[in-house]
Amino acid sequence: MPKITVLDQDTINQIAAGEVIDRPSSVVKELMENAIDAGATAVTVEIKDGGISFIRITDNGCGIEKEQIPTAFLRHSTSKIRSVEDLLTVSSLGFRGEALSSIASVSQVELITKTAEALTGSRYQIHGGKEILLEEIGAPDGTTFLVRNLFYNTPARKKFLKTAQTEGAYISSLIERMALSRPDVSIRFIQNNQSRIHTSGNHNLKDLIYMIYGREIAGNLLPVEAVKEAVKISGFLGKPLISRGNRTYENYFINGRYIKSNLINKAIEDGYHSYMMQHKYPFVVLNLEIEPEFLDVNVHPSKMELRFRNPEEIYDSVCRAVHDTLAGKELIRKVSLDAEPQKDSPQISAKENADTKKHTVQRAPEPFEVRRMIKDREPLWNQEKVRESAAYAKIPVKQPESKTEPSEPEAPKQLELFEEKLLTKEARDEYRFIGQLFDTYWLIQYRDEFLIIDQHAAHEKILYERMVRQLAEKKVLAQMVNPPIILTLNLREEEVLKSHKERFLALGFEIEPFGGREYAVYSVPSNLYGIAQTDILTELLDSLAEELEQESEQVILEKLASMSCKAAVKGGDSLSVKEAEALIDELLTLENPYACPHGRPTVISMSRRELEKKFKRIV
Repeated sequence: MPKITVLDQDTINQIAAGEVIDRPSSVVKELMENAIDAGATAVTVEIKDGGISFIRITDNGCGIEKEQIPTAFLRHSTSKIRSVEDLLTVSSLGFRGEALSSIASVSQVELITKTAEALTGSRYQIHGGKEILLEEIGAPDGTTFLVRNLFYNTPARKKFLKTAQTEGAYISSLIERMALSRPDVSIRFIQNNQSRIHTSGNHNLKDLIYMIYGREIAGNLLPVEAVKEAVKISGFLGKPLISRGNRTYENYFINGRYIKSNLINKAIEDGYHSYMMQHKYPFVVLNLEIEPEFLDVNVHPSKMELRFRNPEEIYDSVCRAVHDTLAGKELIRKVSLDAEPQKDSPQISAKENADTKKHTVQRAPEPFEVRRMIKDREPLWNQEKVRESAAYAKIPVKQPESKTEPSEPEAPKQLELFEEKLLTKEARDEYRFIGQLFDTYWLIQYRDEFLIIDQHAAHEKILYERMVRQLAEKKVLAQMVNPPIILTLNLREEEVLKSHKERFLALGFEIEPFGGREYAVYSVPSNLYGIAQTDILTELLDSLAEELEQESEQVILEKLASMSCKAAVKGGDSLSVKEAEALIDELLTLENPYACPHGRPTVISMSRRELEKKFKRIV
């Protein structure tokens, strides 16, 4: 029978630290919150090796008195609250009294601090929860924390950290949000001896957005000011043309605290409903002021979650504020008058008779587009057109006799996808082109089979397989772009770009720094010229930032499939017979020509027997 014992204090501290400190960014978050609570107007954060080996946080706050320093590192010691009743009205960022003890138990901490009233400062060292030194020292007003060798005494925890580059990206993302939450505080971020962020603390939120996200986003903002029943809302909304494939750009703060809330997410996205394409997410920076008694922030040690006493009112207030701000605004997208880029592959010639078309059939959206369209939008297609010409016939096919002997009914058999072998080079010689249907489908007769080929799905498959093959053979052809495409990236996206630069280069993307947060794309894959624009590239970076390193190859292939889908000829594009023949000839060279990268069929077939049964010629 195992005996029940009380754990020693070191073990208790390390277990508790696991709830509060799980990575270097947690250390930065807790110490920055302490600095802001101390009344600091300037905070400097410096890290090395992603914060694993070194973190320095300096502020000009009120400092800590020498006699209180050892007490500050005890568990549940805090200056923010005094009793349980204070939890109902807490307005500071920190209040649990767990941060310093948790940090000190898993790292080597040095503290230098001085109050405005003191003549000298104090220097305090604590390693793994054990006090090493407390002495007087000359120091400026404020506090400096030096945190070295995080998780040095818990190797099991340390091996679960990601690379220094990834951990640094987490910290930079955190500091960007901390800066957005407090425009009145000057924040400087230094990474590996390079200054990455330096805000002015001039109280101007729009200046911060410009500095962090760039000119394009800052130039497409709508200010929001609303006072609803239970909440005061202020900040900026991005126009619907600013969107991402994930929620990276949804920034909201409650009483100055950055939190994550499914309720607020849904309220913001529902406010954008009918303005934003499906599976796209908006850019917002919102500050919500809610009376503390309506919140419970003591949900999790990380303080990233909270509960609302009146969630329905909060949802309704945020949703209405977003919708009312967007309603009645001029949201027409500006487009350039440049000629539309050529989307055909080099093997398919330019459209020969486009200028002589008498009328145009409106394009039906492809399936990948339908999913993102607004539910209640009416279909875009309303006309049909069938072209049929004897000139389309390539090889004459012997016509069947009008009188046929009644055939015996065939026994049913199991058909397999590759059994018929209709899409082969050998079968190609017997194809008879009948015509194009709805400017989308090509009708072909092959012996006793009737084939219908989707030109978009077929071209998409060709482009995708061509890119994958060239990538495997390291023979990707790049097309120069003049003028170059300019990307404005945040710190996390910059780190992703740097860590995957070789992969981008192998794909045909030549991307170089252009000054500040901007990067210039000088070349793109030749198959995707005119399609690989800013939004596609930022979506690729976002996806790579979310995935694990070993899955990044799959992410790139999935994005290549989407880019091939956009680059391919669309339903509604009229092709000549020669263009269709060139497309089908290349389709037949593929190992699997039967489905596009997204799984849609490229070709369907119907036997002569099935057609005759439909017309009741046989029973």
